[in-house]
Amino acid sequence: MDERTAGIVLAGGRSRRMGTPKAQLEWHGSTLLRRAVGIVGRVVDGTVVVVRARGQELAPLPAGVEIADDEREGRGPLQGIAAGLAAIGDRAGVAYVTAVDAPLLHPAFVRHVLRSLDADHDVALPHARGYAQPLAAAYRTSIAPLLDGLIERERLGSRDLFAVARVRDLDEAALLADPDVATLDPELDSLRNVNEPGEYEAARAQPPPPVSVRTHEHPDARRVSAATLAAAATAAGIALGPATLNDHRRIEDPQEPLVAGDVLNFLAESLHS
Repeated sequence: MDERTAGIVLAGGRSRRMGTPKAQLEWHGSTLLRRAVGIVGRVVDGTVVVVRARGQELAPLPAGVEIADDEREGRGPLQGIAAGLAAIGDRAGVAYVTAVDAPLLHPAFVRHVLRSLDADHDVALPHARGYAQPLAAAYRTSIAPLLDGLIERERLGSRDLFAVARVRDLDEAALLADPDVATLDPELDSLRNVNEPGEYEAARAQPPPPVSVRTHEHPDARRVSAATLAAAATAAGIALGPATLNDHRRIEDPQEPLVAGDVLNFLAESLHS
C-alpha cells in the first residue's frame, strides 16, 4: 500500500469490567496508552490520534500524537472511530484502529493488516480467536461520511458498518501468511484484549518481550527481556540514554515500547565497564 497511513487509539471506554480507566494501567514501566500509541506510531507514516471521552485526563504523550474528544458518550466504538477519522480528515487514506487494551500488539501485525487493505475494499477485518476484530482493523478514511450516517440513524454496531462497506476478511491463515507475523506473533497475541482485572493480571504476569541489546563496547547482541527502553538499559547494565531501534530509528523516551525481535544499539557505555 502506497497511501499515507494514520493510527487511531480508542481510549475513552467506560472500563466498567476493569473498574479503573484502562488507558492509565501500568505496563512494565509504562502505561497501556503509551504502549499503544508507540506501537502504532512505529508503522504509520502519518499521525496517531487518541480518542478520549470528553474531560478524560491522560498522561503526557509523545510529541506529534493528537487527541480527539468523543463528545457523545456511551455510543460504542463506531462513534470513537468516527471521531478519530474526523480528526485525521484527508491527511491519510487509511487508518489502523486499535483499542487501548491490547498490550501485546506487534508492529508486524499492524503492518500486515494495513497492507491487506487493497483498492477494492474499505475495511481489512481480522477474524481470529473466534470473533471478528473491528478494533484491530484497517479502515479507509473515505468511509467517514458513511459512518456518520449510520451513527445519525442510531445504527451503532460494527455489523451495521460491515453490511454496507466493502470488507476484506482476514482469517487466521491470512494473518499468519505474513512471515513476520508468523515468526513474531505466531499466537496472534496482538488480538488479546485485557477487559477485566483477571485478564490484565494474567497478561501482565507474562515475561516482557525478548529484545537484543548492543553497545559500542559490546557489539555482540545480548538478549534481555524488556518492554521499554528504560527496562532494556537496566537489564543490560547500560546507562539510560539514546539508542537506535532496529538500525533505523533513534529513540530517547524511557517509556518507548519494545516488542519481540527488537534490536537496540545504545549510544551509552556499560555501567559495568
